[in-house]
Amino acid sequence: MYKKPDNKNNKAYELIEFKKYVSWLKRKKTKEMEVNGRHYRTIWVDGDNPNVINIIDQTKLPYRFDVKQVRTYNEMIRSISDMEVRGAGLIGAAGAYGMYLASLEAPGDEGFLPFVNNAAQKLKKARPTAINLEWAVDKVEKEIEQAGNTAEKVAAALKAANNIADEDAETGKKIGINGLPLIERASADNIGKPVNILTHCNAGWLAFVDHGSALSPVYAAHKKGVKVHVWVDETRPRNQGAMLTAWELSKAGVPHTVITDNEGGLLMQKKMVDMVIVGSDRTTYTGDVANKIGTYLKALAAYDNNIPFYAAVYSSSFDWIISDGVREIPIEQRSDDEVRFITGLDESGKPVKVAVVTEESPVSNYAFDVTPARLVTAIITERGICDANKKSIASMFPDKFRNND
Repeated sequence: MYKKPDNKNNKAYELIEFKKYVSWLKRKKTKEMEVNGRHYRTIWVDGDNPNVINIIDQTKLPYRFDVKQVRTYNEMIRSISDMEVRGAGLIGAAGAYGMYLASLEAPGDEGFLPFVNNAAQKLKKARPTAINLEWAVDKVEKEIEQAGNTAEKVAAALKAANNIADEDAETGKKIGINGLPLIERASADNIGKPVNILTHCNAGWLAFVDHGSALSPVYAAHKKGVKVHVWVDETRPRNQGAMLTAWELSKAGVPHTVITDNEGGLLMQKKMVDMVIVGSDRTTYTGDVANKIGTYLKALAAYDNNIPFYAAVYSSSFDWIISDGVREIPIEQRSDDEVRFITGLDESGKPVKVAVVTEESPVSNYAFDVTPARLVTAIITERGICDANKKSIASMFPDKFRNND
């Protein structure tokens, strides 16, 4: 186990110790979050039946921790669209395992590929904004098409889905390592006081397979002994912040406070926020960031108060074709019921759903907004930190970048 050294007023010494910590962290198995003393990923193949995919049903959190079994690709579509699984990376992994389930269901003759190709199109439509879903489904579909007989195609689908899940977890760990110095520098500036980090929605391990994106540097800092405190936006209408982010931070022992979505600007004005870190469901190669609705307003407030605004982005969340995120990224519109109703516990501790909007009033429910690159201080990726512009992103990802201009 890594042991934090005594403080030394020596820059070279601090650099050596940081490199030791990074080396130790990289050697650790990709295993992060525990619930009641047991490690969990957010999605995995059932140990007793390889034809079943297990997921953590996030619609039951934080009141109940339920593991749900998914047996068909249509069930996986419903789990994605109903947000039993949600978050860019996890949606991608779920789509990949959905393709594996489709390969198990497909007829073992010339109808196999048409069946799987049709399933791929349906899976990609389950949540249109998160590009990870399309990326993962296409990747598994390609592996299936290149495999030999039916048995080999099924095996190829499972292998590809497992690889996507493993890569997602490893990517989250690397984002934590790369984002850690940002928090450490802020901690040094605060002279022993906690670093106050504001986040919106949920971009922790629940949104990915393990580790997460925006919260991964927070977890890395907390494990290293850096004092941190997280302002958690409740994130209406589905309250992913209050119900998911707060839950997982509490499980990890990270100090945090849940705030209303409208409170962040005031906290920034009062100098109670040191940085904002959010995730991303789709980021253009020019640096525009699509994230949960309300993120754009946080970026505006951060910009006005000279507070750094970081987006933690997996490479699989980049869109290498779209250049203008505000105009071109598809924004999902979800059911009115998500705004009309809210779920909580009654006095007896039983979960209940209550109406907060009358039937007479129309409702709008856009699920995402786009933060223009000019408001993004930097992007934290598994390869390092880059500026939110075409040149810097292209330099970070020369193997993926397409010059479309």
